[in-house]
Amino acid sequence: MFNIGPLELMVLAVVGLIVLGPDRLPGLAKDAARMIRTLRDLATGARTQLRDELGPEFADVDLRNLNPRTAISRVILGEDADAIRNFNPRTAMQKAILGDDDEPVAPAAVDSSEVPATGGLSLEKAPPPAPKPLGRGEQAPYDADAT
Repeated sequence: MFNIGPLELMVLAVVGLIVLGPDRLPGLAKDAARMIRTLRDLATGARTQLRDELGPEFADVDLRNLNPRTAISRVILGEDADAIRNFNPRTAMQKAILGDDDEPVAPAAVDSSEVPATGGLSLEKAPPPAPKPLGRGEQAPYDADAT
């Protein structure tokens, strides 16, 4: 919910212990837990009241879809919004290379410049060709426009 890791939580606890002191910290933690519980109960009650007032014809309405960002993306993208949101390019590339049955693509369908010496497809970028070393007394190329 708050994206707080265990180390950050420990740092917050130590800072709270130093700032508030060991006498007041348990009472404040108890009050914070009570407040979170109350807020959760209020949210659940509001959700229940909204569903009751909308009636049985709106029983299947997902309240998360009422988020403005979600509503706008559904209007613009239509029903494909979930597919676009859940799109994983790595999985799509693996399916394109291996096919649906996890077998490699036939070599005739692949350009020979894309096939490495190992015989399979590689998703890594090929290194650029090494430049040819200059001969003795040969000057490096000079580009007047680049300087």
